Amino acid sequence: MSLQSPSPVSDAAGDPSSEERPLLGAADPPPFQVFNGDATAPVVIVCDHAGRAIPAALGTLGLDDDLLHRHIAYDIGAAQLTRLIAQRLAAPAVLATYSRLVIDLNRQPGEPQSILDVSDGVRVPGNAGIGAAERAARYNACHAPYHQAIDRQIARLRGLGTAPAVFSVHTFTPSLAGADRMWDLSVLWNEDARIAAPLIDRLRREPGLAIGDNEPYSGRQLAYTLNRHGGDAGLANVAVEVRQDHCESRWELDRWATLLATALERILALPGVGGDEVGGGDGPAP
Repeated sequence: MSLQSPSPVSDAAGDPSSEERPLLGAADPPPFQVFNGDATAPVVIVCDHAGRAIPAALGTLGLDDDLLHRHIAYDIGAAQLTRLIAQRLAAPAVLATYSRLVIDLNRQPGEPQSILDVSDGVRVPGNAGIGAAERAARYNACHAPYHQAIDRQIARLRGLGTAPAVFSVHTFTPSLAGADRMWDLSVLWNEDARIAAPLIDRLRREPGLAIGDNEPYSGRQLAYTLNRHGGDAGLANVAVEVRQDHCESRWELDRWATLLATALERILALPGVGGDEVGGGDGPAP
């Protein structure tokens, strides 16, 4: 089913003042960062869980600081990996600033799991029992601007006559709920295998690597970002998940960035993956 871009959310309870109280204050950072914003490689790299910031108005969501440095708050190493890949490819990247505990940018707005009150067994007091007005404020402050920034990068490249691919970068914890994850990297995809199939094939040729195909997560279930910006627009798209213990040093991050950028550069050159827009050059596609 096609996922439509939601309109800004208002308070379902009918409080007319809800949209007059923006969540982000003057001292809060912007909801996204754009890296290489003028780059012209035929791909937009996105990182939904790059940051662990929390708006000042929400305090710490009732959590100790050490918990906000754990995987429940963000994808450890994903921001650094995203920038390194974008740098190697001379590609634009859009990275989220705020923690997935504020709102998960890879979830359909309004979905119960978009704002969790328990994450990997950890209670999040600041998310318990929140109402429609606060959910709307989080969406309008963090979710919508991030995805609009991705839309702008795609439209910019399409305006140059390029049909860009969408490449989403995540990392995953080596163990969850007592279960170890054996994969070094996993490729997540939904209905479009234009990037996923050659990427899996290429990575599985690397000695000593365990490469997952839609595991430990499936792109057929966790695919809001890919569906919205890739699948719904007919653009080639894929997500990768790198195990977080491979992201603990600059040397390891460089290794994975080089491996992924090298593979992706070759795949983007394949017919129909990333390149000239049919009838391109006349402005953004509708």
